[in-house]
Amino acid sequence: MSTYIKRVLLMALLIAMTHPVSAGPDGDDDKPAGASQTSDMTMLTAEQRHALGIIVGHPPAAQIPDRIDSLGLVLDTTMLVADVGDMSAVGAAERSTKAEVTRLQGLYGDGAGASLKMLEAAKAEEAKAAAQTRFSLARFNQHWGPLARMSPAERQKLLAAVARGQILLLRADLPGRHSLGSMPDIAQVDVDGIHVSGRVLGVMQQTDETQSVGLLVGVANAPAGLSPGARVPIALMMAKHSGVLLPREALLYDEHGAYVFEQVADKSGPGRTRYARHDVKLLQRQGDGWLVSGVDNDDDVVFEGAGVLWSLQGAGARAADDDDND
Repeated sequence: MSTYIKRVLLMALLIAMTHPVSAGPDGDDDKPAGASQTSDMTMLTAEQRHALGIIVGHPPAAQIPDRIDSLGLVLDTTMLVADVGDMSAVGAAERSTKAEVTRLQGLYGDGAGASLKMLEAAKAEEAKAAAQTRFSLARFNQHWGPLARMSPAERQKLLAAVARGQILLLRADLPGRHSLGSMPDIAQVDVDGIHVSGRVLGVMQQTDETQSVGLLVGVANAPAGLSPGARVPIALMMAKHSGVLLPREALLYDEHGAYVFEQVADKSGPGRTRYARHDVKLLQRQGDGWLVSGVDNDDDVVFEGAGVLWSLQGAGARAADDDDND
């Protein structure tokens, strides 16, 4: 079948999807001759599946390796100390301006020597201090996201150890990757052949020159001589997880997480097949695909054409929105 004919069939199918025929009281009256769709289900005939290039397969079972090799960089913790100091300073300034506004409001209300101009100037300083607080907090979250997500007591304990030089912070980069499924349990840092254990603190939000996903690793009592700027191999260790391998074309992602389309035979008529959303959990990237959990190796998963199915559901959703606005 030529590419032109495929495009014509696809456009006809989209038109049918965006102008659904309402079912009667028994739910079967005048179903569209093309494809029918709900918010989480698409129904296609054999001809439509062929025209749209839908390919279904059974994902093979596999396991995550318990080791991922990465490259680590020892971070300059003076930047961390500076960011923490900035947050403390702007926080104190904001509290001071709030107190001044409260004081002037009391004086102005009592008519005791505070003018409206003085009160407005104090409120402007308060707004400026609040903006600086938000900026410093956003910068700290971007630079040190795993620390920002800690409890205040845990973060303060770690910062004190870092300031005393008892803990070094490293960034472990996974070149060529921009996402991470399961979080590694521990990190094993190779320092001149000496294996030093580290604690994986979380995923960094800010990328570096490698433009890859990075993990923040804390190493206690590191060997002497390991200083900021040093690059060392890091092995990220994790427990083995079982799952199935899926090609990346099969995976979609939205605000609810990763999912695939599963093919299910439909009993309403011969030759019809339903495609329903099936949520999955990303475990680990493997070559050009992903190891996931949530589907079995005997499930009929859409390997190619998932994007087309997503487009069809999106067209139906937009049509429903338009009808609601009429």
